[in-house]
Formats: sequence, C-alpha cells, structure tokens
Amino acid sequence: MTGKTAPFCVPFYVMSAEDTPTVATKGFRAPETDHRFFGHPMGLATLFTTELWERFSYYGMRAILILYFVAPASDGGLAMATGTAIAIYGVYSAMVYLLAVPGGWLADRVMGPRRAVLWGAIVIALGHYVMAVPTNWSAWPGLAFIAVGTGLLKPNISSMVGDLYDGDTDDGTRRTSGFSLYYMGINIGGFLAPLVCGYLGEGIGWHVGFAAAGIGMTIALVAYVAFAPRTLGPIGKPIPDEAPMTLKRKVLLTSTAALGVVGIGLLILNLFGLYSADLVIAILTVICVVTPIIYFARIFRNPNLTETEAHRMRAYVWIFVGAVMFWLIFDQMGSTINLFVQNSTDRHIFDFEIPAAWLQSVNSLGVIVLAPVYAWLWIRLGRKAPSLPTKFAFAIVMIGLSFLLMGLLGKMAESQLVPWEFVVVMLLIQVLAELLLSPTGMAASTQLAPKGMSSQVMALWFLAVAVGDSIGGQVGRLQPVLGDAMYFTMLGVIAIIVAIIFSTQIAKLKRLMGGVH
Repeated sequence: MTGKTAPFCVPFYVMSAEDTPTVATKGFRAPETDHRFFGHPMGLATLFTTELWERFSYYGMRAILILYFVAPASDGGLAMATGTAIAIYGVYSAMVYLLAVPGGWLADRVMGPRRAVLWGAIVIALGHYVMAVPTNWSAWPGLAFIAVGTGLLKPNISSMVGDLYDGDTDDGTRRTSGFSLYYMGINIGGFLAPLVCGYLGEGIGWHVGFAAAGIGMTIALVAYVAFAPRTLGPIGKPIPDEAPMTLKRKVLLTSTAALGVVGIGLLILNLFGLYSADLVIAILTVICVVTPIIYFARIFRNPNLTETEAHRMRAYVWIFVGAVMFWLIFDQMGSTINLFVQNSTDRHIFDFEIPAAWLQSVNSLGVIVLAPVYAWLWIRLGRKAPSLPTKFAFAIVMIGLSFLLMGLLGKMAESQLVPWEFVVVMLLIQVLAELLLSPTGMAASTQLAPKGMSSQVMALWFLAVAVGDSIGGQVGRLQPVLGDAMYFTMLGVIAIIVAIIFSTQIAKLKRLMGGVH
C-alpha cells in the first residue's frame, strides 16, 4: 500500500480554515516534504522522544517487577512463589497490551489519537508514582493505572507515526524506515531504564526504582505537550470515525455494567472462599485469548470492508498468529530469563556483581546499534528486500533457536553457575529476530488496516503481544516443574515447528496482501 491509499483517507497534512496555524504550529511542515529528522518529518522526533521516555518508565518498572514479587519480605519484596509470580507477570504484561483495544477504539471513535496519547501519559505517570509509595499494596493500583494508560498511549502514538507517511508516494520504504528509527527510540529508553531503575531497585529499594520510572514518564509527558503542536500540526487531532452520541452512551453503560458484574462476581467468590489469584489469572488469560477472535470476527463482518481490505485482513490473521508465538517467548525476558539470570548465572566482573536487571538492557542496546542498519538496508534493497511474511518466518525460527540455546544453558546450570556472557549471546539472537518482526509488523499494521481503523488494527498488533504474554505466563508455571533445560528446549522446538508451518503460507500471504511488501 502506498501513501496514497493509506488507512486514513483524512488528509491530515492539509489544513482547513479552522486549522489555521497559531503561534504554536507555525513550524509545522507537510510530512511528505519534511526530511529534517534523519530524512523523516520532525513530527517523528516528537513521537520518538515521547516514546523513548515512556518506554524508560515501562521497562524500568518491568526490569525489577518480578524480582520484587519473589524477593523475601525481609528485603522489601512480596515473597511470592516463583510459579505464581511468573503467571502474574505474564498476565499483567498481557493486560497492558489488551487494553490497547479499547484505547484504539476510543481514539478512532471518541477522542482522536492526539488526545488519547496525552491522557494515557498522565495516567501512566500517576501509576508509577503510586507504585513508589513504600507499602505492599501500592503495586496493584499502580499497575492498574499503568495498564490503562498504556492502553491509551501505545497504539495511538504508533498510529500517528504511520500517519506521518500518508502523503508519501513511494512504495512504503520510508514508512518502514521511519518505524525502524522510532523503534530505536523505544530501545534507547529500554536500554537506560534497567540500568537506572535496576540499580536503584536492587541496591537501594524497590519503590525507589519505581519512583525513577515515574520521573521518566513525566519527562515524556512534558516533551509531548511542549513539541507536539508545532511538529505534528493537525496530525492525530481529527477523530477518524466519530461515534454517534447514542453509541457513546451505550458503550459507557455497557462498560460500567460489565465492571459492576466483575466486581460483584469477585465479591461473591470472596464471600464463599473461592477467590484466588490463580483463578483471576486464569480468567484474564481466557479473556486475552478470546478477545482477538471476537475482534477479528467484528472486522470481517464490517459491511464497509472492501474485497481488498478483507484479503489483507486475512493475511493479517497469519501475521497475528506468528507474532503471538514470537512474543510468547520474547517477553519471557522479564520473567523466566530474569529469574534465571538472578539465580543461575555468575554476574561478577572482577569484584563487582552486575544487578540481574542490567541484562535486560542488552536487547535494547543491540537494537540501538542494529536498527539504523536495518533501516538503511530496507531502503537500500527497496522492492528486493525480503517480504513481510519471509521476515516473520525467519524471526520465529531465530526466537526458537534462542530458547534452544537457553535449554543448553539450563543444562549447564544444573552443575555450575553459567557465565553471564552466554546469556548475552542468547539475547543478541533475539535482537536479530526482533528487528525482523517488530518494526515491520507495526508498519504493516498501518498499511493493511481497513479505512478508518488504523488505531484499532494497531491495537490488534499489540493484542498479539497480550495473547503471547498471557499464554507465556501460564506456560511459565512449568519452569519450576520441568526445570530450565526441559522448559526452554520445549518452547524452542514448538517455535521452530510454527515457523515451518508459517513458511508454507508465504506465497499465499503475498497475494492476499495486495501489493503491501
């Protein structure tokens, strides 16, 4: 899909009379003619900076979250059982991305992407500061705020990145390159966060680490408010497909009723002594898995869906499934891998012991170094670059190989501590896989989306992460049972089988995608 047939038909880069530039927007330049930020529009610099610091806050908190869960009470932790902690971590990560679905809908139908990102940033910052309160209960409301805020921010800021390229007339290579640079910003934040929050959390106090994450989110909010008007202009302001007031009222009433039913249900379970964390985790996992099925069905029933759009969404189903397998393994970096690093590796450099959370920075450092190379490579190759389905097949194979290596390290750990450098090698394999799949998938989500559904399809992309993380959290319970060697090897083999099946569909997917490369 070229910029001329992008998901939104609203020409965001063309101002109407009511969009006459104010003092704050005089510096705005039409994105298709703007090459001031490494060949990309200046609006990308604003979104790059905002996402960098938002990811600093998220990955900083995430780097120490499971360590906080399992740490004994004497060390300020919650003293959870390992299996339960892994499951809660997985479901929480899933809910962060599951809430991207209502977040995308609110942007597309109620408030527009620009305002959704603003409110999301505010709620995320509030969540981190709640977690910084030094009590055992503060983590739960704090995590809830962060999940809700991220659901508003994450799909919509990525959607606005795609909107920057709606006026391009090339074959989408600048768009893919732009997403690769944007992804580099994500990983600059992801690199710094574990170093800062990990050191503070493990060395001084868990809640100090959470407070540092809150400061990062505050920086993101300030940058967005200060620079969005003059660099984004009208991009993200219009509501792509505003819902009628009757629908808004219906959704509000339905949502309120659903929350009420959930609250009453939990109260009843508690009164009869049936309530347990495992039951809630299981219910949330089912919700995460069922939601995309319902969501895809809703899209395919849309009477306004054209034949081309329907074909592209059928291809997107395969992309979704491949992404689920990838994230199921990749996002265990913060749970099972993090615990393996803490318990089974030799992390000494001379007399200094590296905090376990610091190895969470390896992935992001690799992306920072390699993302510009990938961005240059895709532009250099142009139409000769591997197709999106081919990139996905290779990515799933490589993520499987990374866990086969982890299986070998798990076997080694049965008799000795594993040198931390070996884990770094495994993480670098995952970097190579991630750069094939993640920025490419984000770019494709904006290109394959039906008209007026860009934010919602981007939410589906993040919903793939939710499904992978929720299943991964449940599967992660097997790690203490099977042992590291068997557990990691099992998942590695399953991923490679999925990649083989996916590769048999490459030619068909190319046809269904209708020119989107």
